[in-house]
Amino acid sequence: MSVTLRFCGASRTVTGSCYLFETKAGRMLVDCGLFQGPKTLKALNYSRFPFHPADIDTVLLTHAHIDHSGLLPKLVREGFRGRILATRGTIDLCSYMLPDAGSIQESEVEALNRRNAARGRAEVSPIYTQADAFAALDHFHAVEYETWVPAMTGARARYWNAGHLLGSASIEIEFADEGGAGKPLRVLLSGDIGPDAKLLQPDPEAPTGLDYIVCESTYGDRDRPPVTRESRRQVLAAEVREAQAAGGALLIPAFAVERTQELIVDLVDLMERGDIPAAPIFLDSPLAIRATEVFRAHAETLEPGADVNRLLSSPHLRCTETVEESKSIARFTGFHIVIAASGMCDAGRIRHHLKRWLWQANATVLLSGFQAQGTLGRFLDGGAKAVRIQGEEIKVKARIRRIDEYSGHADGPELARWIAARRPIRRGVFLQHGEQPALEGLSERIAERTVPAAQVFIPILDDVYELTTKAPTPLDVTLRRRLEPAAVVNLDWHNDMSKLILDIDAAMDAAADDRARGVIVRRLKRALEANQ
Repeated sequence: MSVTLRFCGASRTVTGSCYLFETKAGRMLVDCGLFQGPKTLKALNYSRFPFHPADIDTVLLTHAHIDHSGLLPKLVREGFRGRILATRGTIDLCSYMLPDAGSIQESEVEALNRRNAARGRAEVSPIYTQADAFAALDHFHAVEYETWVPAMTGARARYWNAGHLLGSASIEIEFADEGGAGKPLRVLLSGDIGPDAKLLQPDPEAPTGLDYIVCESTYGDRDRPPVTRESRRQVLAAEVREAQAAGGALLIPAFAVERTQELIVDLVDLMERGDIPAAPIFLDSPLAIRATEVFRAHAETLEPGADVNRLLSSPHLRCTETVEESKSIARFTGFHIVIAASGMCDAGRIRHHLKRWLWQANATVLLSGFQAQGTLGRFLDGGAKAVRIQGEEIKVKARIRRIDEYSGHADGPELARWIAARRPIRRGVFLQHGEQPALEGLSERIAERTVPAAQVFIPILDDVYELTTKAPTPLDVTLRRRLEPAAVVNLDWHNDMSKLILDIDAAMDAAADDRARGVIVRRLKRALEANQ
């Protein structure tokens, strides 16, 4: 049986996870995620899929994070009628996350269309609506870990706990040998692999003896120092004490699912132990509030040792669900903690808190996860002196801090060990879900040590490989590429434009007088006229 694999997302970038397997018997996706980062990349969310949704038989979903699940409502709206197979934890989280994503898109497009109307520009439509998301939920079917389930004609799948998130899975797929003379083709897709000493999740598990592995590489070039649960809490405690000493708010942009709950559990525990000063913790995210209820409901499946129900019900925690409740946080002027989505600062309520506090030197912004290229969080992490939020320029005077100890992803050595534990790997390893330095870093770790260097592949977006040949054979897809490879990995003109506007404002502020400012304006006008 011929089996091809098309890399439809998360290729040399960390978002948009989507893999298309195709045989004569049918077509199957693993994940269907939202692209995040530069606008050129995010534009793929609005464009056509690189396949016909009605032709897809089944979707196998690794976990609920929006960069893996976020385009499922669009897939259903455009004709998909098959099953979406996921663990019960993933389904429960998606039942909140996908409608929330649809609602956010509707509200943000509504605001954008008001601005477009004032500027005489055409209206735009959301990628999908909340109603589309609810319709997609009807296609979900629950699977158990480590149990074979039919995936499509000629293929079956088995889910293994990936240790990344409630319900997260690595997915093993076995394609039957059509002639019956040879062995089945076995492929393992890692999903996102959790790190050692994860607070709420057990260590990842997966099978051995595979033909192919498709592995995430988010932190493939990163070597973290050894982390224990207690050492992680003490790192967090030190950051909180410094933020409290500064006197302003501590803003923690956090992914609504898992990262938020881990942070709350540790913050409350540290306050109860007296390791950090007691202070209100505002959970300002309707999605995170609902996700926290899901974690309470699944408390028995989480890693033992954390009293999740008690800590997530602490009086220190204040949940602000409505817009009015969120706005009321602005009345607090002294030290308090705000946890709000999104983790990369590109959407959600965190932007409003950043507009309120970024320009104040007594505030602290604590980044607690990966910041993708082109996101506001990445610019803050890189030391930007000013940023643009919802069209407004905001000076950055707040303390920008970062901790990696709460990452939901394994680092380079952990990923290399996970891959090595899957041996023998007969035909190859595809590295995905990472930026170029991370991909190259992980490739160097496993080449020759785990598999021959010739069996390590780093596909680019829309690459297609035939998997049933002795070694994976790339097929010609030149005419089917949605983006040039450079457009996937580099900042785009939208990022350059935002920086240019900030640079112009800075130059005007620094000019000695009105005459000097006039010179700047005339030079800019000449540059524009030269390109007309």
